[in-house]
Amino acid sequence: MSERQSGERLRVAVIVGSTRTGRFGPTVADWFVARARRRAELEIDLIDLAEAALPQTLTDTDEPPPAPVAALAPRLAGADAFVVVTPEYNRSFPAPLKSAVDWFYREWQAKPVAFVSYGNDSGGLFAAAQLRQVFTEVHAVAVHAGVTLPRYWEQFAADGGWPRAGTEYDTAATTTLDQLTWWARALRDARAGHPYPC
Repeated sequence: MSERQSGERLRVAVIVGSTRTGRFGPTVADWFVARARRRAELEIDLIDLAEAALPQTLTDTDEPPPAPVAALAPRLAGADAFVVVTPEYNRSFPAPLKSAVDWFYREWQAKPVAFVSYGNDSGGLFAAAQLRQVFTEVHAVAVHAGVTLPRYWEQFAADGGWPRAGTEYDTAATTTLDQLTWWARALRDARAGHPYPC
């Protein structure tokens, strides 16, 4: 096969989409990554957009990419699947996350993406719905399952841990990872046998 063999581990890039001061995204991402790493078939790459420091102003297509973009490109290209951890701001997702999508194109193509969203009563559903449209435009495949975390600040345990026991978050994470893994393997094999037409 031209890509890695089907039996090899799947590489999943988990992207923290918020860069604002006081963000909760790393807490959510760490919780999700801890569950994903329990699966022997997955290799997790945690990408924090605050650390990636991608420029907000896009260059022209004939210009070389800025250093932060060039540094992140191979990590995205090497991924078999993506999980985007996003808050919901004003019924949408953060601007740095949109810039991150727009800086790349082939890196997203023919790969599955799942969403872990958090917010007020909606749990970030509006942000996730918009991200589904955006990722479809760059030829990624949005999986059906996802994790939504409404009023996440109410889920702290007495000892300060998050989330407290008894939430349904673990069940949602398991279903999301099940579907993401299925799509990641199917699409990796498809890309290996037939390059994606773009």
